[in-house]
Amino acid sequence: MATIDSGRQQVREFFGAKAVGWEKKFPHDTPAYAAAVGELGLRPGGRALDAGCGTARALPLMRAAVGATGTVVGLDLTPEMLREAARMGRHRDGALIEADGARLPLRDAAFDAVLAAGLVHHLPDPADGLREWARVTAPGGRLALFHPIGRAALAARRGHALDPDDLRAGHRIGPLLAATGWELVSLDDSEERYLALAVRR
Repeated sequence: MATIDSGRQQVREFFGAKAVGWEKKFPHDTPAYAAAVGELGLRPGGRALDAGCGTARALPLMRAAVGATGTVVGLDLTPEMLREAARMGRHRDGALIEADGARLPLRDAAFDAVLAAGLVHHLPDPADGLREWARVTAPGGRLALFHPIGRAALAARRGHALDPDDLRAGHRIGPLLAATGWELVSLDDSEERYLALAVRR
């Protein structure tokens, strides 16, 4: 893997230190992941990418949707997260690849759907990531920008105010998606979850 810049290295170190036991910290998130994967409209034989997969919690859900003939890939920048995913057996549900979520070692139009959970705001340049996800998604494919807790609830949990200029806010994410090859079709920015669903133009 090529040398990564300092911003990506900081993200890698941050999540690397937290990888072991990550899911035990958030034991009740799986139903929210299942609902987000359900929004992707995956079918048997389909092709699904989990960009920034972490411990690959979504991979079994994606595999169940696409079946044995489908393709499932989990990609993450942090090797410790991928090791934890493999330790949990997630490699049986799809390929686990160490790579930068904004520099995918994947061919054009390789996927029907992309899930990016808790990732877009960690990218040094979110537009680069969105363009890259558009590149690897077939026209008409779906993107789910997801977090299993809403922005306001997450900000409260961390003890700070919700940033009105957060790039995930409705007035920002729609134009950003439109500029990077996507069309925003729905936005759920509730207490329970964040889900921006877009279609590849």
